[in-house]
Amino acid sequence: MYQATAYSGNKTKDYELLIKQLRALSEDENDTIALLSNASALLNQFLTEINWVGFYLWKENELVLGPFQGLPACIRIAYGKGVCGTAIKEQKTQLVADVMQFPGHIACDSASRSEIVVPIIIEDTVYGVLDIDSPIHDRFDETDQQYLEEFVEVLKEFLKN
Repeated sequence: MYQATAYSGNKTKDYELLIKQLRALSEDENDTIALLSNASALLNQFLTEINWVGFYLWKENELVLGPFQGLPACIRIAYGKGVCGTAIKEQKTQLVADVMQFPGHIACDSASRSEIVVPIIIEDTVYGVLDIDSPIHDRFDETDQQYLEEFVEVLKEFLKN
């Protein structure tokens, strides 16, 4: 059973607790929708100053909207397009301080100002992305990137089953 936790304000310690919570929530579960739904809810509860968090899944050469928290979103994103499509094309995390300066940014929510997208690659196969938007410029930093990449690594352990 999940219990909401008061985070300390120490970013590193809080992310470590978040990852422990992900492991506990995902233990003995192998349903993709259930895993990604709880993962997005957990991130939504943990992260401050965000307006959207969720997953896009790779299907038939495009990203398709998966479980998320926030306003309705773009349903499909082409390979190489926007921040999400670029993360898949380059197979690396995209940390964007100002989405208005990102070439080809797709504005699913006009309030978004910064974004981080972590690709999910399982055994050299594209699986999808974790996408998080914020209405605050420069909301995400290298610490967020490090721990969100670790979050995805833990999630991949359960998605492989």
